Amino acid sequence: MERSVRIVSTKKLQSNQRQYLLNAGLALTEANFISVKHKTFTTNDIRKNLIFTSQNGFKAFLANIPLGGAYKNHAIFCVGQKTRNVIVSEGYTVIAFSDYAEELAATIINNYNKERFTFLSGNIRRDTLPNALKNAGVDYNEIEVYKTALTPHKMNTEANGLLFFSPSGVASFLKQNTVGTATCFCIGTTTAEALTGITKKIIVANKPTIENVIIQCINYYKDNT
Repeated sequence: MERSVRIVSTKKLQSNQRQYLLNAGLALTEANFISVKHKTFTTNDIRKNLIFTSQNGFKAFLANIPLGGAYKNHAIFCVGQKTRNVIVSEGYTVIAFSDYAEELAATIINNYNKERFTFLSGNIRRDTLPNALKNAGVDYNEIEVYKTALTPHKMNTEANGLLFFSPSGVASFLKQNTVGTATCFCIGTTTAEALTGITKKIIVANKPTIENVIIQCINYYKDNT
């Protein structure tokens, strides 16, 4: 594979993730197209069951509670294997997790609908999970614990492939750039939907992880160069 294939990642990768792409002979440009800021919030109305749909939500939660000890006995429901791993590493118990919010909502509705929940969310979040819980009559409240801000960058190099990890990342990229003829590699279906009407050259990861997005990208150019 020739180094002329250039990939733009809309998130700065970890060193091992970056190396996967470089070892495959791909040139890489990367920048963080979104930023996250934790919010201060009160814990007066936190229920015994907590819902997180991202690592950002859990990290914001940890940043705002004293040492976290008071909530170690709370049951946690979350979206994503990586999110689960981070939560468990902090000594919390994850009762259920799913790759997508739709699946987690179904698990809660079918198996835990008599419980009371607190959804700790960001300012830019989909309505899928809260609407499903509301429509099913599940008792929950929501606390906004972080804010996501778009941080656009003008990319001066033309990309053959674009790595997207959230709908917000897509929106931020498009503020100062165009997709053009690039192939877009997306972490999940929600991110892919943000490209509707913009391009049909979309490949969705088999699993919603950064590593799988990278694998899809490497395999694509291995087969198409």
